[in-house]
Amino acid sequence: MHSLIVTAQPEPNAYTHAVAREVIAGIKATPDHTFELLDLATSGFDATFNTADYAVFRENATPPDDVLAEQARIDRADALILIYPVFWWTMPAVMKGWIDRVFAQGWAYFDESGKDTIRLLNRLSVQTIAIGGATERTYQHRGYSQAMKTQIDQGIFGYTGARVIGTDLILPLDTASSQTGLVRALQIGSNIASAHQQSIATEVRIEA
Repeated sequence: MHSLIVTAQPEPNAYTHAVAREVIAGIKATPDHTFELLDLATSGFDATFNTADYAVFRENATPPDDVLAEQARIDRADALILIYPVFWWTMPAVMKGWIDRVFAQGWAYFDESGKDTIRLLNRLSVQTIAIGGATERTYQHRGYSQAMKTQIDQGIFGYTGARVIGTDLILPLDTASSQTGLVRALQIGSNIASAHQQSIATEVRIEA
């Protein structure tokens, strides 16, 4: 199994990267599980949806080379793991822009007037790990947790057919909660392969 881990945190010593390291440690402890790490803060990927991308959306052009390269990364993966700090109650702009450009029509989905959307990423499992800076009560009371699930789990991955196998919100507000988050990250890395296989098996049973 192969996982693509994507981060979006410009500060190299930030907690987000510590979480990514623990996820990777869990993956490394799993036999036959490989990974690739994409740090959008340092990759140089242009996250601005531009006229060339709009032409792809309108089915008037093929994706540019930088988008094709990112699509190839995902094509190599069985699981996509997004690890990011919460900015304004969602993922950072560079990660959203990566999705805007890479999850293009004809590759992630296909829309045709008067017909149901064809979802093209059914083979992909997705795990998200958001790093927040408020209390669990704040996220629940304000509806932020559900809002993120709606826009990301359903609005992006549900639309493209990818299977969300985990949606974690880690809140490192003190030493104890920071350590708890790192333990959880290690568990996610260790369990991602089995969660992926379980999601496939569940889908097969449903289709049967």
